[in-house]
Amino acid sequence: MHVYDLLVVGSANADLVIGVDRRPAAGETVLGSDLATHPGGKGGNQAVAAARLGARTALLARVGDDAHGQLLLGSHRAAGVDTVGVLVGGAPTGVALITVDPSGDNSIVVSPGANALLTPGDVLAAGSLLAASRVVSLQLEIPLETVAAVVRTVGPDTRVVLNPSPPAALPDDVLAACDPLVVNEHEARFLLGDHPAARADAPEVWASALLSRGPRSVVVTLGGEGAVVADRHSTVRVPSVPVEAVDTTGAGDAFTGALGWRLGVGDDLETAVRFAVRVGASAVTRAGAQASFPTAEEVAAL
Repeated sequence: MHVYDLLVVGSANADLVIGVDRRPAAGETVLGSDLATHPGGKGGNQAVAAARLGARTALLARVGDDAHGQLLLGSHRAAGVDTVGVLVGGAPTGVALITVDPSGDNSIVVSPGANALLTPGDVLAAGSLLAASRVVSLQLEIPLETVAAVVRTVGPDTRVVLNPSPPAALPDDVLAACDPLVVNEHEARFLLGDHPAARADAPEVWASALLSRGPRSVVVTLGGEGAVVADRHSTVRVPSVPVEAVDTTGAGDAFTGALGWRLGVGDDLETAVRFAVRVGASAVTRAGAQASFPTAEEVAAL
């Protein structure tokens, strides 16, 4: 019996955010706004996004036994995430250093901290949590061998969603399990490497070429332009909703968390993406990551 619509296995970070008029060039110093600290991390973000929408959500992650770890656990629980799988201790909580410019675009540097200690052994110990979940969502802010362990542990009736961010070369069995593989332009081009499609300026071409690498389906996110959905049978472009962007931090995670939830409750991939692009659009209209994620009512009001 599935207890959870979505299990997120991934990172939990404290986001240290500074607004800047422009991002500095090499060797340059610029002044920014006051420092703001927000709960974040791709794993925590996806879990909170899904839970705020109404999903039965659990998180398998690791945080430090410190103030940042307490901040994250409080945010997860307040959103309705089941934190039974969140391990505490071993290293300081991961931290993301984020600059945001006036257009809402961001640059991020991540110090993994405790995220780097989430191991394949932790995955095996959480076997009952994986078995209780309809969909498992993964990212690459935790060790790749841990991601691979999840893919090799889940049962045949559990769907795997993977956002390879930050991008890295993926083992064949991990790629083959993705349904979908969720990438933005940068991640798509990285995974394509020297494939001729990487030089194209068409997300449909990237999606088709990525499918040839083994995933069951591919979603290419295009920011304010929506997304492209591709599987063995069709390729469809899904438009987004026009909004005024304030801060894009976490918008991709909100999209992926919403996508995983809708797949977990039985939507087909295109229908799930059509909902997820609306969630991502709503998320960019407010500052921060988890605090900006919408409820289902707010998505419906777009």
